[in-house]
Amino acid sequence: MNWLSPVDAYCERTGPDYWSEPLNALTNLAFILAAVWIGLRHRPHALPTGRLLTAVLFVIGIGSWLFHTHANPLTSLMDVLPIVAFILIYVFAASRDFLHLRPLLAGVVTAGFIPYAMLTVPLFATIPGIGSSASYAPVPLLILIYAGLLHGRAPETARGLAVGAAILILSLIFRTLDEPLCETIPTGTHFLWHLLNAAMLAWMIEVWYRHVLSRQTAGVSRPAP
Repeated sequence: MNWLSPVDAYCERTGPDYWSEPLNALTNLAFILAAVWIGLRHRPHALPTGRLLTAVLFVIGIGSWLFHTHANPLTSLMDVLPIVAFILIYVFAASRDFLHLRPLLAGVVTAGFIPYAMLTVPLFATIPGIGSSASYAPVPLLILIYAGLLHGRAPETARGLAVGAAILILSLIFRTLDEPLCETIPTGTHFLWHLLNAAMLAWMIEVWYRHVLSRQTAGVSRPAP
């Protein structure tokens, strides 16, 4: 594989030029701004896991910027890896802090995301027109599973997760419609995936903070996440 060969994956791109995807590139600032916002919002009571998730959110913006300006397999990897990292860190944090699993068991659950994705992605790929968005489709399903598990014990957190899943589903719809609507909308709709996804990821960090801080306020004795 030539890691630097040009990639044309989205409607807005018309050539190999740096600014061939201006909307797709510039809307990555949403990830960076979302990270700065959530970081400043929780600076007085920042926790290590929250800091890590916020930092990865910032890196997602950089990786996606690189892919939508220097579109090639190498920058595509830089785009995807931070997203995968965020998912795995959040699954661990949700398992440990929402479901109260011990860190070792939370780690086992996190590792289980890989076979879960391998089993569900092919199923989602059978949906007509979903295309490459099938690789992300297991994530909102998993968020809804956690929301269901928390419905009785932590209803506010469950509702927050459900809102996050809904935003992600909407953003996936716009990601999927990018190519089908290309002739109608020359800029494509992928940039809306960026805007909504940035909001969703920041919201998911907010949900985590609210849950952990509410338990601390209630006097529940647990190690600082």
